[in-house]
Amino acid sequence: MNNFDPNILSGFRLLDIIDIFLVAIIIYYIYSLIKGTIAVNILIGVALFYGIYLVVKQMEMRLLTEIFGGFISVGSIALIVVFQQEIRRFLIHIGKNISLRRKKFFWSFLNTKKTAQMDNGEQIKPIVDACRSMSRSRTGALLVFSRYFDEEYYQSSGEYIDAPVSKRLLESIFFKNSPLHDGAVVIVDFRIMTASCVLPLSDSEDLPPQFGLRHRAAIGVTEVSEAIAVIVSEETGEISFTKDGNVNMNLSPEELEKILKEEL
Repeated sequence: MNNFDPNILSGFRLLDIIDIFLVAIIIYYIYSLIKGTIAVNILIGVALFYGIYLVVKQMEMRLLTEIFGGFISVGSIALIVVFQQEIRRFLIHIGKNISLRRKKFFWSFLNTKKTAQMDNGEQIKPIVDACRSMSRSRTGALLVFSRYFDEEYYQSSGEYIDAPVSKRLLESIFFKNSPLHDGAVVIVDFRIMTASCVLPLSDSEDLPPQFGLRHRAAIGVTEVSEAIAVIVSEETGEISFTKDGNVNMNLSPEELEKILKEEL
C-alpha cells in the first residue's frame, strides 16, 4: 500500500532549495575553520548541554529546566564570547577574497606601467638569499608578507622600521644576539615595515609536535589574515611556507623563490 502523499512537495519552492544550499555552505565553512581546533570540543560540549536541557524539559524536571534554561537564554552572548576568534576568522575568510582582490585590482590598475617596469625577481632575490644563508647557519627567522600594513595590528607589538628589503638587513635582524631577532618581520610591498612582532599562535590540535613558536605563529597569522609567511627553523635550518593556515615544509631556496614569485 502506497502512503506517499503527492501534495507533500507542493509547497516546496526553488527558494527553499537555495536556502538549504546556502545553509550547507555556511556549515561547511564553519566546520573547515574549527576542524582540528579546541573549538570542536567546546561545540560538542555546547551541543551536549543543549541536549540535556531538552531531555529534562521533556521529563518535566522543573528545577533543572529552569537552571539549564537560564544558561541557554544568554547562550547567544556566551557563544560570541567563547567563539570570538573563530567568528573573526570566519568573517575574514569570507571578506578577504572579495575586498582584497578588489583592492589588488585597483592598485594594479593604477600602477600598471610601474609594475611592468619592475622586475619582481630582483626584489625577491635578497629575501631568498637571506633565507638560504640563515638556513645554512640555522638562524631562526619568521617573515610575514602582508598586502597592506595594519598599524594597529603589527606596529603595536613590534619595532617600526620602514626600510627596503635587503639580505644584510634581514640577516642582521635575525642574528641571535640582535635585540630584534625574537618575533616576526612584516614585509609590505618589499619594504620591512616592522620587526620583532608578536603574532597570534594557532590553536590547532593537528600540528606536528616538532612545530615551535615560529611555526605556530606563522600558521596563526595566516589563519586570521590574508598574509603569507616564511619560516626558517633554528633547529634544522628547514625552510617552510605558510598560507591560509597550511604549511609547505622542507623547501629548497629555488622552490621558495618560485612560490614567492607566484604569491607576491
